[in-house]
Amino acid sequence: MILINVKFPVKSEFAEQWPEITREFTEATLAEPGNLWFEWSRSVKEPNTYVLIEAFTDEGAGPHVNSPHFAQMQEEFPQYLTATPQIVSHQVEGDGWGPMGELQVD
Repeated sequence: MILINVKFPVKSEFAEQWPEITREFTEATLAEPGNLWFEWSRSVKEPNTYVLIEAFTDEGAGPHVNSPHFAQMQEEFPQYLTATPQIVSHQVEGDGWGPMGELQVD
């Protein structure tokens, strides 16, 4: 699977609206057959930064970046950001989440 983490530095005047601003893009991505998950979180340390954690099947990432909603995101999102998003993207073994070995809850 392809695991991707992206940090989006959102302009302060749009930080509270970011979940709504990204809603259509998020819903369209979640509907893609190759999407495994697509989850936004807000940074505790930097409240104007949102972190996107996403995963795709090996075959799913290409169609995602070539989709109409991805192209629309590329055009629309820059107006809301203070800088270019930072990304970590790697192919990893597995196909989903698993239990944490270092911490167990009975």
